[in-house]
Amino acid sequence: MSEIGGAIKNFILKGPVRTVPIKPSIPSTSPQSAWTSIESGSAHLSRASTSSISPSTSAESETEETLPTSLRARGSSSAHSCSAATTSQGNRQSKEKDPSTGFQKMGSTENGGTNGCSNGQHVLLMEKQEKIEPKVFAKRWVILIIFMFLSGSNGAQWIQYSIIANIISEYYNVSFQAVDWTSMIYMLTYIFFFIPAAWLLDKWGLRLSVLLGALGNCIGAWIKLMSTHPDSFWVTFVGQTIVGASQMFTLGIPPRLAAVWFGPDEVSRACALGVFGNQLGIAVGFVLPPMIVSNGTVQHITYDLNTLFLGSAVLNTIILALVVCFFTARPSVPPSLAQVNALEEKTFDNNFWGTLRKLMTSRDFVILFITYGINTGVFYAISTLLSQMVLSVYPNETVAVGQVGLVIVVAGMAGSVVGGFILDKFKKFKLTTIMIYLFSFIGMLSFTLTIDLDSMVIVFINAALLGFFMTGYLPIGFEFAAEITYPAAEGTTSGLLNASAQIFGIALTWLMGIVMHSFGTLTSNIIMSTCLIVGTVLTCFIREDLKRQKAHSVQCQIPTSETQLTSCTIQQNEHF
Repeated sequence: MSEIGGAIKNFILKGPVRTVPIKPSIPSTSPQSAWTSIESGSAHLSRASTSSISPSTSAESETEETLPTSLRARGSSSAHSCSAATTSQGNRQSKEKDPSTGFQKMGSTENGGTNGCSNGQHVLLMEKQEKIEPKVFAKRWVILIIFMFLSGSNGAQWIQYSIIANIISEYYNVSFQAVDWTSMIYMLTYIFFFIPAAWLLDKWGLRLSVLLGALGNCIGAWIKLMSTHPDSFWVTFVGQTIVGASQMFTLGIPPRLAAVWFGPDEVSRACALGVFGNQLGIAVGFVLPPMIVSNGTVQHITYDLNTLFLGSAVLNTIILALVVCFFTARPSVPPSLAQVNALEEKTFDNNFWGTLRKLMTSRDFVILFITYGINTGVFYAISTLLSQMVLSVYPNETVAVGQVGLVIVVAGMAGSVVGGFILDKFKKFKLTTIMIYLFSFIGMLSFTLTIDLDSMVIVFINAALLGFFMTGYLPIGFEFAAEITYPAAEGTTSGLLNASAQIFGIALTWLMGIVMHSFGTLTSNIIMSTCLIVGTVLTCFIREDLKRQKAHSVQCQIPTSETQLTSCTIQQNEHF
């Protein structure tokens, strides 16, 4: 029974995997030729490992498993790839903190021990060594596509009520504010539960989080199918709450999935594509409900809602099956040296709450936390209130409202991909973030000043401009956070940024709804434009310390037994 239970646990946490054999390199037998000095003051490496290590695409079977034995056993090993020889039991690595960030600096030891990753220190020898080169697998694209479908199905359900708010309000006989809460419940549930969700992702990995997100999406979609009656608003709200709660398991996934599965030259694009999936779902949520559900008799609306909810339930059931059958936790070999190093850091400093505390006391991350919340909160408010904004000026353009939302999101998807490409190509994270933020403000200001010019063409043009930059900011913020907080888990940093987005999203949606109904659409849009320019200025104060980019210069070897010692050279000295 214990074997069955273990097999079930492994399937839930790891997915359908089988072992990929790792071919060791042949160690040198000559003690004099086995070691050479890399550069003055650096650690010593075997000649087999001094050549630069670059990720390579595997031509073997594209099947993945959990961490290699070397990393799984690292906690009980007497030495590791970035440690000193444990010549005395009292030796331990001290962790000096950067006074400006609270992040750790590696490099000194206590009680007379020597550290292999210190500044100009040496590290020692191993009898046997097996080199594992970072490697990327073709299956990474399957993993990414499955996640994009999952995230998209969740995003589509977020906006499907608000975009037809007038019909939903009349059908269920509730206020517009009640309909707005079908979208805001997404944000509220995330705020309450994102910390345990981030801990779950950090502790148990990608597969369990994605599995729970897919399961919640599926259950909530089927519950909403039972709410197609004018007296059943509470049923549809329960279903929407479950779907909204499910996003806490998926919103923080893109940067973590990109780091775990993709190489250093494609990680930003992979993160952008992960966000792209959610935006694609939101686009579908903008355009499909107005096409499927039209105003009419109660029976007519009931039939249309049944069609909408049934299609969503079936789709989410298929996505759940794909996750169960094909989504695996991680590849057998890390895709980059930065990921190797992050896994080592996690093995020896696996303190989620300590990481959380350091993040929220880091000056640069706190500024990014606030600015990300402002930008994304404005986007959430515009998306939720778009129908009421446009219909207040163009009362007969019900279908066009959905198309405007579609233009915003599609342009944003293009912005996400372009932004990811720019980051991968030029590595200018701060400059890219500032420019995207500035053009988001310009787009919002243009939208504000031209919405009442009696031209839907101008509305569409401004919507495209606004969407390209504002939605394109989302993955860029994730990647910037991953850089300045490395090697903190990407799921934790993105979880905090998403929490900020939900907090600002609820506040701005609620306040702008009140302002719009009390003072008009122009006033609410001016306030949101002001928020964006404030966010642009604050972003200028973030210091660009690209720790993850520096980590790609690390050269190291991974031990494959508990008796081995390894050596490494770290050309960066500052760690999270």
